[in-house]
Amino acid sequence: MRMLLLEDVSLYQLSFDGFSWKTGLRKEYRSYLRGKHGARRVEVDALGRIRREISSQDPILGNDLILSIDADLQKILFESMKEELEKNGLSRGAGVALDPRNGEILALVSFPSYDNNIFSDRNNSLYSLISRDAHQPLFNRVVSGKYPPASTIKPMLAVGALSEGVVSENTQIESKGGISLGSTFFGDWKVHGFTDIRRAIAVSSDVYFYSIGGGYGNVRGMGMDTMKKYENLFSFGEKTNIDLPGEASGLVPDPLWKEEIIGERWYIGNTYHASIGQGYMQSTPLQVAVATSIIANRGVRYDPKIVSHVRSSDGSILYKAENNKQVLPIEKKFFDIAGEGMRQTVTEGTAMMLNDLPIEVAGKTGTAEYGVEDKTHGWFTSFAPYRNPEIVLTILIESQENDGYHAVPITKKVYEDYFFQEE
Repeated sequence: MRMLLLEDVSLYQLSFDGFSWKTGLRKEYRSYLRGKHGARRVEVDALGRIRREISSQDPILGNDLILSIDADLQKILFESMKEELEKNGLSRGAGVALDPRNGEILALVSFPSYDNNIFSDRNNSLYSLISRDAHQPLFNRVVSGKYPPASTIKPMLAVGALSEGVVSENTQIESKGGISLGSTFFGDWKVHGFTDIRRAIAVSSDVYFYSIGGGYGNVRGMGMDTMKKYENLFSFGEKTNIDLPGEASGLVPDPLWKEEIIGERWYIGNTYHASIGQGYMQSTPLQVAVATSIIANRGVRYDPKIVSHVRSSDGSILYKAENNKQVLPIEKKFFDIAGEGMRQTVTEGTAMMLNDLPIEVAGKTGTAEYGVEDKTHGWFTSFAPYRNPEIVLTILIESQENDGYHAVPITKKVYEDYFFQEE
């Protein structure tokens, strides 16, 4: 693993305003980074010519900001996303990799990208063009982009439902393609038949999660308030405390929020939509990655950090990031069950493309509907190796065709190159 100095970010496609002097890491850590100017006092004659030096003071170098970014992985993630996007005529997306063992950010990509060197001249035409681009290259989608999390939220809700006793690991729920509530039909993306909770995660059964979220038949459901309690534990609806500016909180709605903001009462349909990560739900790619790391860690959460440490010019460590470890008050066996469902996603579910990798991967697909166009946002969040996770990888592709499937191929390419690249 080759960690980066802050000065190297433009070499590794870390291209968004989070690294500028005014608004980014440099501002966050400026007390460490700034050195002192040197000085020289001289005597001059009437024509301004130097006659003698009176005193001098050497400049003092600033300290080095060392990022947790893995240079090789950053390059792999950037190139894998760029290739998939260009091949399919797409332009917007986000990818983030973190170490679930400590919360360190290993790679961070937001598309479209740009050359960070444009900030050396704020008046040039290229900067003006980028700042007006409708695709918002300066926008850090990883920490600031808000999207429906879609089915990526299902493993976390499974943990909540198991913990609350709404279902057991053996509870079977049948999907015939959807459920009807009065005259309203809540569809599933296909008929799944009977599934237990592991297989419901693997095949992404909407009916199963409608039932454990809002209740249906003989399943009482958690209800929105209880769902929100668990979603907050997994970092949804709250900032993750990453050391980058502009982080969005996302949104986990509830009846009070809808009444105050929308001016309407909460309906059971709102709970159904929230139980599959749709409706008013909003999350950032970073939140999805942190939530995935909690499943990988069997209930341990770390604040994500992009700065590893600050090093002085003589090599001593002046600052080391603390990642604020938190153990969720939930039995570990429930995280195991959710993780097993995510592993089945790869072995027999919606991400079988990854099943021929030499490492075991666990993951969850998601397709987020939005707006009125026939477009979706495509998600895939994962961790590997399954039995001893060392990386969490979350990919989001914006505005793909309804039948598009791009996040999983990107993930496969990243894992292939990261774990099995030639020395």
